[in-house]
Amino acid sequence: MPKGKRAAIGILIVTQIGVMTLWFSTAAGLADMAAEAGLPPARLAWLTTAVQLGFALGAVGYALLGLADRFDPRRVFAVSALVAASANLALLAAPIGGTEAVLLRAVTGAALAGVYPVGMKIAVGWGTTDRAFLVSALVGALTVGSASPHLIALFGGADWRATILVTSLLAAAGGLAVLTIGLGPNHAKAASFDPGAVQLVWTNPRIRLAVIGYLGHMWELYALWAWVGVIALGAFQASGLASATDAAKALAFGAIAIGGLACFPAGHWADRIGCERVALLAMVISGAAAVASAAAYGGPAWLVAVLVIVWGAAVIPDSPQFSVLVAEAAPPERVGSLMTIQTALGFLLTAGTVQAAPLLADAVGWPGVLLAMALGPAVGVAAMERLGRLKAAMREA
Repeated sequence: MPKGKRAAIGILIVTQIGVMTLWFSTAAGLADMAAEAGLPPARLAWLTTAVQLGFALGAVGYALLGLADRFDPRRVFAVSALVAASANLALLAAPIGGTEAVLLRAVTGAALAGVYPVGMKIAVGWGTTDRAFLVSALVGALTVGSASPHLIALFGGADWRATILVTSLLAAAGGLAVLTIGLGPNHAKAASFDPGAVQLVWTNPRIRLAVIGYLGHMWELYALWAWVGVIALGAFQASGLASATDAAKALAFGAIAIGGLACFPAGHWADRIGCERVALLAMVISGAAAVASAAAYGGPAWLVAVLVIVWGAAVIPDSPQFSVLVAEAAPPERVGSLMTIQTALGFLLTAGTVQAAPLLADAVGWPGVLLAMALGPAVGVAAMERLGRLKAAMREA
């Protein structure tokens, strides 16, 4: 990798990690916030659900306005990061779980739509034959950033406000740092949002299968990320572990962060053996880990921890592969619009799964929720198998 490219991607990864700490800044302190305010987890779940909805709407809005094309994407990234950091910091003055807090989280999500997708656009401008790896690297950065609030919360103890403050500062620093990088030789304007591209999601079989696989992946991803700390705490308490609270925070960080690290080798292999194969393998492992975690819930703490770590390692490396699969199958002038549609559909779905998880847990327990999460990978595996056969038939023809 050329020196200039290596420096740009390295800085971009670090800035992405800093800004994406905002995503789960409240989820990391959910149990502490609930105890302080006397609110049920289902109420506080809106603090994460609002981010999902805000991101989905923000992604469409950024695309409709063509902000990353009309302006320097680095400046779009920086301004978006600073807005998101400010909204996150304002949580310190809002009532816990109140309407103001939910709205601030929605603003944070909408602003993050100018960070993650725009970061991928900057990264792709540096790539040609290694785009799967570059996109995977950015998804890995998103994942590590999403995990970091749990680590911050672990060292901050029960003071969830410290997590909010630190994540806001990291995001602001990341937003400013991105202004120091250059744009790659392949940087170009993406197509503006094309509502007519929606029909290709249904009429183009390769795109349809890639989107179905992505939705299966998203079904489990954010439900796990949002609730892994609560899931781990319940499992550890049921097993009688003395340090259940600290162990749950540590496991939540480790389970999410390890997935970010797994994105790098996954992207490397996807450029060589095919994105659909990597995605299929990841979903087979994550689905099996979800079922095994449900069976082990309340059992030996070490077994639960191992299974959740395996699940976390497999739950995210497939994500960038779906974006690349859509880009491969789409007409060049509609790639941007189709990826926007794919992302918006996925995050709208996660808003439902994140909000429904604690309600389902009240009815059937967390092991039942874990089994329900495994349905998404099952659907995704079926879609990737069909896509693999379709691509093989096209090559033979």
